[in-house]
Amino acid sequence: MLTFALPYGHRQLEAALPEADIIDVLKPRRDGFPRDEARLLHAALDNPIGTPRLRDLVRPGQRVVIVTSDLTRPCPSARLLPLLLDELQAAGLRDADLSVVMALGLHRPMTAAEMEAAVGSEVYRRVRVLNHDQSDVVRLGVTSRGTPVEIYRLVAEADARICLGNLELHYFAGFSGGAKAILPGCASRATVTANHAMMVRPEAANGRLEGNPVRLDLEEGVAMLGVDFILNVAVDSGHRIQEAVAGDVIAAHREGSARLVERCMAPIPEPADVVLVSAGGYPKDVNLYQAHKALVNAARAVKQGGVIILAAECIEGFGNTTFETWVREAVSIDELVERIQREFVMGGHKAAAIASLLKRASVYLVSAMPDEAVIKCGLVPFGGVEAAMAAAREQAGPAARWLVMPEGVAMLPVLEEI
Repeated sequence: MLTFALPYGHRQLEAALPEADIIDVLKPRRDGFPRDEARLLHAALDNPIGTPRLRDLVRPGQRVVIVTSDLTRPCPSARLLPLLLDELQAAGLRDADLSVVMALGLHRPMTAAEMEAAVGSEVYRRVRVLNHDQSDVVRLGVTSRGTPVEIYRLVAEADARICLGNLELHYFAGFSGGAKAILPGCASRATVTANHAMMVRPEAANGRLEGNPVRLDLEEGVAMLGVDFILNVAVDSGHRIQEAVAGDVIAAHREGSARLVERCMAPIPEPADVVLVSAGGYPKDVNLYQAHKALVNAARAVKQGGVIILAAECIEGFGNTTFETWVREAVSIDELVERIQREFVMGGHKAAAIASLLKRASVYLVSAMPDEAVIKCGLVPFGGVEAAMAAAREQAGPAARWLVMPEGVAMLPVLEEI
């Protein structure tokens, strides 16, 4: 038997399978030894891609905004911000000239305690930290694809903008990080909705940047504003930094994405009868809205008519009011798919995405969500991973072949060509 741990909230669930039944256990490729975070970060900041060092980009007296991720992203802001503040201090900037903006997109505002925990108590005391306000925006123009570019006023009116971010696969923007900190991170609802409406196009795919309309549109919009410098990192399931890139908002992001591909692209010899997947623990499984990303990756590896078992705590339930409303109003999964084709609505798109996936496979959800809410989504609720695995064996049969993905959001299975 092979035993493995599945990240679940702030803890782990254990499961075991006969080795002969397992096609593979997919995990991001790592170097086999602990990465020196401080060395990685200093190397990135000392050798930026496509720009001078940050201390040489800004000038005393400028109003500088640092944009970082909200609580739905595993960006280790508290470990990144002190280094950035050191760089800015070396350039002659005062703490009073600096603001840190939490990029919410359309997510809920963070509480003061959450913001302090995210950025660290020392940074929280030193500089102003506040949530992005999607209702207080400046209109900068319209992209060639028709997206109105409306950005949070404080960010738009700053003299210099620095973006932090976590690099990971993104199921329709290709990769997270880079310009996404601004759009959708600090944009209006109208801007986010118009940009994300392009997610239904086939080119808007996980791990794809070239020709991806969502990514190209958001980068075009952010270019109207300009980003002076980024610091992006990739972290493992323990939130330890594995890669770090800094510099130009496009060039540094592309380099970071290329490094991520080397770690996360996973060839598989055959699709599985059952895929056992974890979203990767908190915050990736804080709600179903976020944990769905692991389902998208798992669906690439499952046979038509197979089973996906998703372990995701979802302590905040659905995580989006519109998502929940669409699910509860729907009569069938076909209705959800048809509805999103008639009217693209943020939140509703997530309900339709899950409905589309259910046409390929059954989904068993091990979570803290109420059974009735899970059933309404079209998923099968389970209180524990062993019970879900037993049900999957019964459905798929004793000869079923299994694939295990302990960090599902971070892995992109690719079927090998024979």
